Amino acid sequence: MTSHTIVLLPGGIRFEADGATSLLAAAEAAGVELPSSCRNGTCRTCICRLRSGAAAHLIEWPGLSFDEKREGWILPCVAVARSDLEIEAPLARRVPGS
Repeated sequence: MTSHTIVLLPGGIRFEADGATSLLAAAEAAGVELPSSCRNGTCRTCICRLRSGAAAHLIEWPGLSFDEKREGWILPCVAVARSDLEIEAPLARRVPGS
């Protein structure tokens, strides 16, 4: 499976994600903490803005409006990478010891 490089801005935190694992799960596996709660695309706690690259949501209609989708907002708990990505995630942080 193809691996994609994910860069979280503004901190420049990097990790790898394949096209089948949610961005949230890939971040956690790499020792990166992102805000999250429901993990099913409804609560919007994890909402981030995609700056470059292509991502797809694993559910038909995540908790985003049409306009939010068009503006590049994604929900990492139910989104996967389709290419290398740059994502605005100002609250992202490396978990100490990882």
